Amino acid sequence: MLFDSKQTKRRTDFDKETSMRAATLLAFMFIAAPVLAQDPYGSIADLKLAKPEDGKDMPRVTPPSRAVVLFDGKSLDGWTKRDGKTAAHWKLMDNGAVQVVRGGDIISKQKFGGTFKLHVEFRVPYEPKGKDQGRGNSGVYVQGRYEVQVLDSYGLKSGINDCGAIYGVAVPTVNACKAPTAWQTYDIDFQAPTCENGKKKAPAVMTVYHNGVKIHDNVKITSDNTTSGAGGDVCQPGPILLQDHGNPVQYRNIWVVQVKE
Repeated sequence: MLFDSKQTKRRTDFDKETSMRAATLLAFMFIAAPVLAQDPYGSIADLKLAKPEDGKDMPRVTPPSRAVVLFDGKSLDGWTKRDGKTAAHWKLMDNGAVQVVRGGDIISKQKFGGTFKLHVEFRVPYEPKGKDQGRGNSGVYVQGRYEVQVLDSYGLKSGINDCGAIYGVAVPTVNACKAPTAWQTYDIDFQAPTCENGKKKAPAVMTVYHNGVKIHDNVKITSDNTTSGAGGDVCQPGPILLQDHGNPVQYRNIWVVQVKE
């Protein structure tokens, strides 16, 4: 039987191309599979919950009309890197959140003093292979100085560096954590230090509600700058700082209501 050499070459080229496509697809499947399996906001089906509602999101809270909205899910125009000049670099998500990206903290352009209420919604990733401070670590720094810790502390006996702690200052009276991946809320009533002639006479005071549960009640902040805070003159207003600690924590719906004194 005779074969056309051109036809034979076309068949050979077709077979080679088909083999290469198959090999590429197989390689992609092997590469993609572990990435998908490590999705930090994927299933928590293997996590034992104390009660079913622990895995459910806290509802989004609509800012009151007098609120200063710092993040509405659409842009980071109101934020910079910690230097106060460079544009914020964190990742805007399709779900109206912003996700921590390595490269540093971000701070609000607007600064706050006196007495105010801060509302923050956040969620921590599911990182079961992480340990201690390596699981969903971030923090909300009021005036850039006083940290309320963000961490996956679900089901733990709370310590001074766990979720909800005023970092290094006060342990939450209750562990009110949701399970990782669920949206949570902080509502922080803050009173800046009392100053006279530019000098502190009384410390800052903070009351914190975590997922609607009071976990700190008029706690005096004994440090002028908790660990990794931005510092500065405690008698001057300061920004809201969100910490980059290397974990893909997400934030949404951040606003402040100034309280008239």
